[in-house]
Order: sequence, then C-alpha cells, then structure tokens
Amino acid sequence: MEHTVTPITPDLLTPDGWAPYGWLPVADSDPSDGTERLAFSWDDVHVNLISHRRDEVPEVPGGLRCEGLFRHATHTQVLMSLDATAVIVVAPADSRPGAPGEQPGLRAFTLPPLSPVVLHRGTWHWGPYPLAAEAVRLFNVQGLRYREDNESVDLKAIGASVDVLFDG
Repeated sequence: MEHTVTPITPDLLTPDGWAPYGWLPVADSDPSDGTERLAFSWDDVHVNLISHRRDEVPEVPGGLRCEGLFRHATHTQVLMSLDATAVIVVAPADSRPGAPGEQPGLRAFTLPPLSPVVLHRGTWHWGPYPLAAEAVRLFNVQGLRYREDNESVDLKAIGASVDVLFDG
C-alpha cells in the first residue's frame, strides 16, 4: 500500500473556523451564551486533568505526525490547555476518515493556553499535543466511560498520515 503524507499547517482558533467541529465557550455576558449545550448520553459527565507528551507522536522536520484519529459518539468533550500552546487535528463528525475515496477535510488548530474548545459529539480528533513544550496539561470534561466509546481510525495503516507543520 502506498503511504501518502499530507502536510497541513495549524489555523488560528476562531469561532467560525471551529464551528464545524464544536464551539468556543463565551463570556456569561455574551448574548450567545447558552445557545450550545454539552451532551452526555450515558449521564456520566466527568472532569479531570490529562496530559499529552510531545514524544507520544512521531516528530517530523518542522512539526508532528498525526497517524490516527479518535471520536466519542455518546458525548461532547471540553479541552483547555493549562500551560502550553498546543495543536489539535480535527475532522467533522459526519466524515469517514479512512473510508475508500473519503477525504475528511482534516484541519489543525493552534490552542493557546487557557483557550477552551468544545468538540461536538462524534468529532474526530488527535491531540492536543504541545508545539514546543515537552508536555501539555489539559483541563478535560468528557464521559467517564469514554474507553467504551472511543472509536478510532489508524491513518498510518491506511497510508494517509498527516504532518502538522509549524514553527517551533
């Protein structure tokens, strides 16, 4: 099988750019506050701190390689870097990464510290991984039983890895 590596560069995080994948929380004084809702089909909302290390994924000249994506069909997920700028790769919930002829429209975004994002139920994601730091510590809200609802696609196995290229 031929292995294709597609290079992408992270976009800045904006409400419009992020909209296909989730939403960005707003101030309680914003008129749009409360128009979006978290969803947990199994009523198992859970808050914890997690971390991702840069050495968990392959490093390539100028960036990191995304070799797989994950998603959760039963719940939304909230992520916020507490201490380091990070990068996340996403694809829409209704896409089928890895299906023959499917181009899921993968995008990468830079996540500055203390900038929360919410993933829609089913949004494919990789990371967040730190851009320059050894690790990133993340505030995480997701279903407690996420391991039972953790669909994945192995991009490397199907020859469709993505190199996320950035300075740093």
